[in-house]
Amino acid sequence: MSIRDQLRGLPVFAGPLATFDPSSAPADPADLFTRWFTEAVEAGVSEPHAMTVSTVDDLGAPSSRVVIMKDFTPEGWWFATTTTSRKGRDLEENPAVALAFYWGPQGRQVRVRGTAERASAQECADDFLARPLESRVAGLHGHQSKPLTDLAEIDRAAERSRERLLADPDLAPDDWGLYLVTPVEVEFWQGDPDRRHTRLSYGRAEPGAPWHRTLLWP
Repeated sequence: MSIRDQLRGLPVFAGPLATFDPSSAPADPADLFTRWFTEAVEAGVSEPHAMTVSTVDDLGAPSSRVVIMKDFTPEGWWFATTTTSRKGRDLEENPAVALAFYWGPQGRQVRVRGTAERASAQECADDFLARPLESRVAGLHGHQSKPLTDLAEIDRAAERSRERLLADPDLAPDDWGLYLVTPVEVEFWQGDPDRRHTRLSYGRAEPGAPWHRTLLWP
């Protein structure tokens, strides 16, 4: 069976979907995101804090990857990575970023466009030190996105990093980055089995400006 045939047989919007009345949406998208995220957690959606982060390099070529949301505040969405990784280098050249959340069982997506700014050195260090040991071990390698010739190199690097952290529990690398994504556009997408999807977009000219809301055709 070809991939195309398999795709035709896969269900779409299989479960009972969530509902959304955009007329009851709050004025600030942060309040609606908080509501939707809480509902995803309460509904048992797997890894609701996973989000796709899309960046562009200095030539305008896009890259996307899934990371874990580290925090959400009224200012925006937070994630962490090494500044020497591909996304870290991309953000150094161009802070424009897009985020996407997908909560399949509820038929919901949240799309974000904005800019990413690295937090202060102390905030970056605090974020690193709050991570579990093995996560700090991985973050200390300093080789993310670089070519790898042998998988065994990862194990050797991990052992060296673990020894360093056990010897110095307060160690935080200078290249650790905690980023805040400040939005200028946030779209809430509610799927419908009949493809009459509801899309509500919040937009503003710049951070700090008033939000305006617009319904979009599916």
